[in-house]
Amino acid sequence: MENPPEQAEMKENQPSSHGRTKGGLITMPFIIANEAFEKVSSYGLLPNMIMYLMRDYGFGLARGTNVLYMWSAATNFLPLLGAFLSDSYLGRFLTIAFASLSSFMGMLLLWLTAMLPQVKPPPCNNPTGVCKSPTASQLALLYSAFALISIGSGGIRPCSLAFGADQLDKKENPKNERVLESFFGWYYASSAVSVLIALTGIVYIQDHLGWRLGFGIPAILMLLALLFFVLASPLYVKRNASKSLFTGFLQVIVAAYMNRSLSLPDHDDSFDCYYHLKDSDLKAPTEKLRFLNKACVIRSREEEIGSDGFALNPWRLCTTDQVEELKALIKVIPIWSTGIMMSINTSQNSFQLIQANSMDRRLSQSSSFQIPGGSFGLFTIIALAMWVVLYDRAILPLASKIRGRPVRFSVKLRMGLGLFVSFLAMATSAIVEGLRRKKAISQGYADNAHAVVDISAMWLVPQYVLHGLAEALTAIGQTEFFYTEFPKSMSSIAASLFGLGMAVASLLASVILRAVNDVTSRNGGESWVSDNFNKGHYDYYCWLLAILSFVNVIYYIICSWAYGPAVDQLRNGRVNGVKEEEELHDIAGKCLEGKEDKLN
Repeated sequence: MENPPEQAEMKENQPSSHGRTKGGLITMPFIIANEAFEKVSSYGLLPNMIMYLMRDYGFGLARGTNVLYMWSAATNFLPLLGAFLSDSYLGRFLTIAFASLSSFMGMLLLWLTAMLPQVKPPPCNNPTGVCKSPTASQLALLYSAFALISIGSGGIRPCSLAFGADQLDKKENPKNERVLESFFGWYYASSAVSVLIALTGIVYIQDHLGWRLGFGIPAILMLLALLFFVLASPLYVKRNASKSLFTGFLQVIVAAYMNRSLSLPDHDDSFDCYYHLKDSDLKAPTEKLRFLNKACVIRSREEEIGSDGFALNPWRLCTTDQVEELKALIKVIPIWSTGIMMSINTSQNSFQLIQANSMDRRLSQSSSFQIPGGSFGLFTIIALAMWVVLYDRAILPLASKIRGRPVRFSVKLRMGLGLFVSFLAMATSAIVEGLRRKKAISQGYADNAHAVVDISAMWLVPQYVLHGLAEALTAIGQTEFFYTEFPKSMSSIAASLFGLGMAVASLLASVILRAVNDVTSRNGGESWVSDNFNKGHYDYYCWLLAILSFVNVIYYIICSWAYGPAVDQLRNGRVNGVKEEEELHDIAGKCLEGKEDKLN
């Protein structure tokens, strides 16, 4: 049974066993350390994972990539489940604690696969030259490690930021907003530093010191993240679980179906026929998707509404706010779906890693230092961050100065431009791969999949930069679009929708890859995504994704037109002051926070 708000508030403000009020700045190092160590660990595992699967488990390129797609899909989907469990049952502290333990156990299992030779197939360089496939038990151990890491991510990511805000959100404090702003800044800064450390330090260790140390360090960091977080348990404010929005959506669907035989009231006399809370501004639902309105039709006030004003059975009678929240979600689904293709494009990191490893990764001809193949993703993050800064501090002020009035590009325009840039990124990838493959064949490396072609890997930088620009426009644009179009009560849904899109994109990317591999390898032909990049045609595969991306741009134009004007368009292009700028920074931070999923 849920505690009343008054009791929950009293519990939160009770002194700890040490005689001090719970929460506050003293808890920040523990929460931020937990999040930072988790990110360094997970970021550090992903970039080189395709090489580990191919070299140590004998996976082909297509099979290994499909496994990583499934892992990415699970990692992006489980935060929705984690948010539901946190909101409805466990609360944020227990969810983060159990998730941290799960992540550590997963990384420990993965480290054991590198430490113990008997838990993976013997190396292929044996005297017989025969490569053994992994057994069912060996695969089960590997997949269990992946599953536990995904479960951990699903619990930590949707709860960590909100749990930190719980410790500082003291509405009676006149400096409350400034304290929260400072926390968000430190939180996003730690995320950015985590990305840099993972994509440089951890990846470098894996490349030069091997998998044992490369997997062991993330496991140790995850153990520290767990210990730091749990040891500070007496200091935390721990809010009680409450009803989740997901439960509310399901209640509307069930109530609308149960009341399907009811007739909707006429618009003129509908004011008292729909159930709404006293403090709600929405007395009657809108006319769009009218079949859902039956979920909030009152049949008998005496039988359906208690003396406290709440519905006796929320599965038969819902509020007008609940109905409109579900409508808002349904309405944005077409535009949400347009971002899936961009996520498919940015999920090609397994191919890009092998591509980079087959090229000259030195900074210059005279330099001996080589950029690790898994570190090229930094160019995407740098491009994304630079766009956010330039857009906010240079592009908008310059455009406003030229026009003589405040200028702001609409969120729908930015999303569309981002999708077009994503098409350009895949076209660039196809052109560069065509040049690389042609060079490899001319140098006699057609049958040597591990040869380093005499062509600079810096040719890959433009496509990474374009991917970063596409994400800055579309990913941040979509998140901003959801925040502005949804009611305030749906802010958590707005934050999780883009991650859900990446989960769907990983599944679809796996389907596309499998279809391309099956179709192009028929009748003994060489697959476009062959294990030997020089014999295959990865450039054709990129052109296929580029064509699908261009079709997706047209699809977006249709969806955008059908949606009608967005909230920011209804403002007639007016800049909404400092508050909008701060919201843009928060949205950019959320996008940077989710970069780990993009690098899978």
